[in-house]
Amino acid sequence: MKIERLVVGSLEENCYIVTKNNKTIIIDPGDEAQKIIDACQGKNVVGILITHHHFDHIGALRELEDYFKIKESKDVLDMGLEVIKTPGHSSDSVSYYFQDEKVMFVGDFIFLNSIGRCDLPTGSDVDMQKSLDLISNYSDDIVLYPGHGGSTKLGYEKNNFKYYY
Repeated sequence: MKIERLVVGSLEENCYIVTKNNKTIIIDPGDEAQKIIDACQGKNVVGILITHHHFDHIGALRELEDYFKIKESKDVLDMGLEVIKTPGHSSDSVSYYFQDEKVMFVGDFIFLNSIGRCDLPTGSDVDMQKSLDLISNYSDDIVLYPGHGGSTKLGYEKNNFKYYY
């Protein structure tokens, strides 16, 4: 698996270009559609995944769907990914876990040394706590790719969970 990170938009959101088995997916196309299109030249783009629907994660979504002629992202299902509901930052937050590679794309759920805000519309402290409890059952060696900032390891972040609540 090859993972490319593009930092896009005024909030410096991470858009990921993920290629596995000659199939490419785009995760969280927040802004700067042309920058994302340029990064995908020569790739077989089969889908676009969204971790949640805040503007900084979907700003280029429609333009990319039109450009790559993507109606549904069902071709990504055979890429070995698990979709995990992780509400808290928003009610529609999900994380994408590639078990074979031990990588997880978490949007604004977990950051390096932090978690996502829960005070925005549809955010919930109670849901965030439940999502943190759920994700604690996963392996410590999973690399987390957040919606902003650098990557981190789940085991490292688990040690911080107790300070959040």
